Amino acid sequence: MPAAYSYRDDADVPAFADDRPLIVFDGECVFCSGWVKFALKHDKQRRYRFLAAQTPLGAALYRHYGLDARDYETNIFIEDGRAFFKSDGSIRMVAGLGFPYSVIRLFRLLPRRMADRLYEFIARNRLKIAGRQSCMVPTPEQRSRFIA
Repeated sequence: MPAAYSYRDDADVPAFADDRPLIVFDGECVFCSGWVKFALKHDKQRRYRFLAAQTPLGAALYRHYGLDARDYETNIFIEDGRAFFKSDGSIRMVAGLGFPYSVIRLFRLLPRRMADRLYEFIARNRLKIAGRQSCMVPTPEQRSRFIA
């Protein structure tokens, strides 16, 4: 696993504001965009920033972490310069919304392999489950929470 803030030393990753947690998501997936809309609504402290994977920065981050920059089978959750993926990233994202969502931490009791398999199953089938849309366009009020 790369060191914290390793993307800062990668010439292919443009500089970006990393002072708050960042969620990099598939902006064309209804399921993923739905999660972002949920997070926007329930992130009362406005902690999170968001970035569509289809942006140049999103693609650069996927490549930096050795992920396919065209097939987004995991979101990337970056907090304090460290990237988290699959079930670990999702649990951290949801728990960061505060109570009552923080009880999701109980899922850490599941063996990581089992939790990741469930995550991977959903990720592989997300487009069949929810479909595809054009990239999510934030409202004017939400725009400040997105990195372009």
